[in-house]
Amino acid sequence: MGTAGDLIFPILLIAGLFFLFRRSSNMNGGPGQAMNFGKSRARFMMEAKTGVLFDDVAGIEEAKEELEEVVTFLKQPERFTAVGARIPKGVLLVGPPGTGKTLLAKAIAGEAGVPFFSISGSEFVEMFVGVGASRVRDLFKKAKENAPCLIFIDEIDAVGRQRGAGIGGGNDEREQTLNQLLTEMDGFEGNTGIIVIAATNRADVLDTALLRPGRFDRQVMVDPPDLKGRIKVLEVHARDKKLASEISIEVIARRTPGFTGADLSNLLNEAAILTARRRKEAITMLEINDAVDRVVAGMEGTPLVDSKNKRLIAYHEVGHAIIGTLVKDHDPVQKVTLIPRGQAQGLTWFTPSEEQGLITRSQLLARITGALGGRAAEEEVFGDAEVTTGAGGDLQQLTGIARQMVTRYGMSDLGSLSLESQEGEVFLGAGLMSRAEYSEEVAARIDQQVRQIVEHCHQEARDIIRDNRDAVDRLVDLLIEKETIDGEEFRQIVAEYTDVPEKPQYVPQL
Repeated sequence: MGTAGDLIFPILLIAGLFFLFRRSSNMNGGPGQAMNFGKSRARFMMEAKTGVLFDDVAGIEEAKEELEEVVTFLKQPERFTAVGARIPKGVLLVGPPGTGKTLLAKAIAGEAGVPFFSISGSEFVEMFVGVGASRVRDLFKKAKENAPCLIFIDEIDAVGRQRGAGIGGGNDEREQTLNQLLTEMDGFEGNTGIIVIAATNRADVLDTALLRPGRFDRQVMVDPPDLKGRIKVLEVHARDKKLASEISIEVIARRTPGFTGADLSNLLNEAAILTARRRKEAITMLEINDAVDRVVAGMEGTPLVDSKNKRLIAYHEVGHAIIGTLVKDHDPVQKVTLIPRGQAQGLTWFTPSEEQGLITRSQLLARITGALGGRAAEEEVFGDAEVTTGAGGDLQQLTGIARQMVTRYGMSDLGSLSLESQEGEVFLGAGLMSRAEYSEEVAARIDQQVRQIVEHCHQEARDIIRDNRDAVDRLVDLLIEKETIDGEEFRQIVAEYTDVPEKPQYVPQL
């Protein structure tokens, strides 16, 4: 009996191992699945049926032109090799999230009609040492077997960050993977027809060896579309939407400066959802307006009942709006509302100029004054004791602007100096041992200059509120009654009391 008892444990162990082996055999990858860690996880399409062509990509014409040339490289390489041109080895798509980098890669694959490998930068590295480098080798081995072809690496910053950095230092798995990627991109001739396309929104953190010519020969900027681009993007996304005859694509495009292609797609989708929820036959401007508000500021909340809090919020928002209306260099008011959205109990919407590149000192001061309008209205109407926390976000924003005016843009009495600390990020091996680039005396003067700018703008905001108190009171009563006042009506009421400076109206009233 003792002998039988001694055998039970080994028998159970063998049976368990046999069961696990059988189970792994039935799973995808078969019995050798454990040996597949080093195999590339790239999704492979022999005929890249991505469903996306260049006609489906709009609003980023410059980037599209650059990449149409890549398709020609793949389809007719002899046109370039005949005159001694070398086909670029890599193209890096750089731009903010949502601008269409991945969509462009899909369009290249769809147009070129060549084998297409797609992988994310985070899929290379696993828990086992050496797996990342092995997967890179396997990916390029498959690519060589199927050349001419495309390799698309999405979010390459996950694996291509600067080496020899970080808190731990030394060599890690990600660095081995990057080293192997650098070797592979150097190890094949450009004319073999393998083109690597990578996408990132953080080109600043990529290793310099990855960006040199011979690896990623071209960097293509994919920026948010301008007005013409937004019109084209909206036309593409409106193809399958049922729009009312009153809707103008151009008006929507003018209403959405700074929106990316993904934002515009989401905007029309939200408008379609609202239309279905309201049981309407087609999308109207009301749904478009509500969708813009939802995309920018969040879900609509329940308005406050008429109370002291509601009146206080109304004065706060009218304070922002009247400063924006009467300060010449401030963006024009689009609308003021007491309908809560997201964390905000009320909102004042301004319309920025179309893709404003350079900002003047007077415009920055106008923004600070406008941000202080809410706090100034609370102080003038309710007194210092009734000032609320509602201006917390405004104060944070305006303090940042004022500090940048002093330390980055040289717009203070300290002179034309850049005093901003050029610290790197911790994961890039900088920032831990950094020290101030100026003395404590200069730091105190910076704080003093920031305070002077804010105090000057604060006094200006209070003066405007005090001088136009009758207009403010009337606008508050109207806002409490209607809950929303559009910019044109707001300006007309203010014009009855004082002169309103002329401002270009970039966006027609919807």
